[in-house]
Amino acid sequence: MADHPDDDLVPTRAEGYKLGEKKTVDEYAKLDAEDEALNRWKASLGIGADASIGDPNDKRPVVILELALEVEGRPDVVIELEQPGALEALTGKPFTIKEKAQYSMRVKFRVQHEVISGLRYLQRVKRKGVTVDKSEEMMGSFAPNTLSTPVYEKKFAKEEAPSGMLFRGHYEVLSRFMDDDHRNYLQFEWSFDIKKSWE
Repeated sequence: MADHPDDDLVPTRAEGYKLGEKKTVDEYAKLDAEDEALNRWKASLGIGADASIGDPNDKRPVVILELALEVEGRPDVVIELEQPGALEALTGKPFTIKEKAQYSMRVKFRVQHEVISGLRYLQRVKRKGVTVDKSEEMMGSFAPNTLSTPVYEKKFAKEEAPSGMLFRGHYEVLSRFMDDDHRNYLQFEWSFDIKKSWE
């Protein structure tokens, strides 16, 4: 999906923070090669085992595999993003969230070909065209997945749906996965309705 021209949904940076020099997995593997403790740490991340980790036919550094909405006492709503048409199916099919419901999001993803620094999930929520919420969830920095860690999983903080007549209604959401370099790995739009009940 194309970026929105008036969009300010980008990762925040602490004042004075400077990004380090971008390195390949092979460069990280060779960095301070004589330091045994550092080599053990790099090996625990999968750095050095195979500098070309990943599918050679898939150039995406970050592959978002699955998104899920977890609500206690209800079945998880799971979106398998590698299924053809999964994102398109979200358009026009809002999720229902009962007011005061406690919920959290979970994401499963794979990293390949390079080290990813500062991966984040960004979200903007609008109601009737007006931004009512903007959030940023730091996921972390990741080395390419290995056989011992085939998939990363991140569960976001629990939230509570607002309640009351003023908050019930339809909401439009823009979601993005970006890194410290502001590279956009996945962007999609979806919607939800806050109601008195789950129906």
